Amino acid sequence: MADVESLGGSSTTGRNGERSGRGRTTIADGVVATIAGIAIRETEGVHSVGRGASKALGAVAGRVPGSSSGGGRGVKVEVGEKQTAVDVDIEVEYGIPIHELADRIRTQVTDAVETMTGLEVVEININVFDVHVPDEDDDEDEDENRSRSSARVR
Repeated sequence: MADVESLGGSSTTGRNGERSGRGRTTIADGVVATIAGIAIRETEGVHSVGRGASKALGAVAGRVPGSSSGGGRGVKVEVGEKQTAVDVDIEVEYGIPIHELADRIRTQVTDAVETMTGLEVVEININVFDVHVPDEDDDEDEDENRSRSSARVR
């Protein structure tokens, strides 16, 4: 968790050099992960975030009314007092230049996290684990539907 001092000029220095102000704000790791996850998902060219179980959990949680969107699923963060680092696994859309996508992700995550939390983003590690080819999913769905319908019609 991060303890963030007020950025305004209202904090004062007390005895023994301690800072005293109007209070302290603590930001949980999950908050940073959610902000980063949303910024990543909103980046054009990202098909999905996370692998296996975290991806499936995010899909199920997103369908349950009243649940959070699971914006941080598939995103790991390390949060210090003033800085944070982000690790993410993504699947990209076919045809997207991956190095350009990675630059856009880093820019969007940095802007979102620094703006919303005041923490400095020092590192964003992106692991591209797959490329999504749209025709592959469509063909598999059609094959499954054909086999189901022919099995029922016999």
